[in-house]
Amino acid sequence: MMQLTTLPNGLRVASREMQGVETAAVGLYADAGSRHENARLNGLAHLFEHMVFKGAGGRSAREISEAIEDVGGDLNAATDRDSTSFMASVMAEHIPLGVELIADMILRPHFSDAELEREKDVVLQELGEARDTPNDIIFDDLQSAAFADQPLGRSILGDEASIEAIVAQDLHDWRLNQYRAGSLSLVAAGKVDHLALVDLAATWFDALPEGEIDEAVPASFTGGDRVGRSTSDQAHLALGFKGPAQLDPDYYAARLFSDAVGGGMSSRLFQQLREDRGLAYSVYSYLHPYRETGLFSIYAATARHQSALAAQLIEEIIADAAGSITQREVDRVRTQAKAGLLMSMESPWGQAGYVARQISLHGRLVETSHVIAQLEAVTIDQVHEAGRAMLSGPRARATIGFSAVRAA
Repeated sequence: MMQLTTLPNGLRVASREMQGVETAAVGLYADAGSRHENARLNGLAHLFEHMVFKGAGGRSAREISEAIEDVGGDLNAATDRDSTSFMASVMAEHIPLGVELIADMILRPHFSDAELEREKDVVLQELGEARDTPNDIIFDDLQSAAFADQPLGRSILGDEASIEAIVAQDLHDWRLNQYRAGSLSLVAAGKVDHLALVDLAATWFDALPEGEIDEAVPASFTGGDRVGRSTSDQAHLALGFKGPAQLDPDYYAARLFSDAVGGGMSSRLFQQLREDRGLAYSVYSYLHPYRETGLFSIYAATARHQSALAAQLIEEIIADAAGSITQREVDRVRTQAKAGLLMSMESPWGQAGYVARQISLHGRLVETSHVIAQLEAVTIDQVHEAGRAMLSGPRARATIGFSAVRAA
């Protein structure tokens, strides 16, 4: 059973009790990510996520690690463009410790200057590693091309200049401005008692600033090209098209179109590029929705000498798919989508993440049966129309190491 309580300060507290498990996942989910930064401090959200682990609530970084690992638990965090999360996985009796540690990190971080300088070096190493990994950095290139000169188009990691510009006061300001009770959710799933969780939230998060954060700057899909060079024999291509937003009525139809085109081993891209022609080891498509827009993307890694041929074949496959995807293909990817959702819900992590997403999107709890009903309602004509709508608009393209790319 899912339950939701809103505290007087605006913090949403949600839980999903699961029968037959002895563990729990508990996390604080924030509706603030890298797109809420200003350009000068690009990378601040990600660096903040790192820095709260470096000491908080009177504990050092080592003491935080020892506290959670002494009870067999795990503590982690993640930064996205429109959200950040801080999560603890524990045996059920240690939920209070998980909530305490997360609250300390958000409300009582140390942010020492010495630790900040050390962690900047770590983030710069992470940035360097990403740049040395073409099948990683190409997605930042595609995001930049799709949403040129906009917060949504910037890298989550930032760059050397923006990371170096961040000082401890920026971290404090980010916490005070972006971690406001009305834009946060404390979510637990597994062996959890909802009323006990509410009491913990009231105890540890009472000092959160009230209110909600400012809306991010609305994004607009621009399209464009980014060309990267590489001495490797491998070439990488990413294509992007404007997709539906999270709550658009055609989202599920677009999702099924994307999955039929490149969502698995039976998809058209995988079968024709890899299985039939041997042109790519890795090829897939995905749909990433944001609040006001979305991004339908296709990625392929191929040998440099075959890159032009692979790019041409991709163009032909996706152009044909918008009018020829069959009922059998739609039924297959619909079943895959339902199975993926239900399988993810068999773990406390999956349950907690699902509940947090629904609260962020809808402001309320939404049962999985509602999502499945929406998937079931999609018709083949709607899938064709969603595909045509995405492919008929502007496009973004990012390449690394391509010998040539055939123009669309």
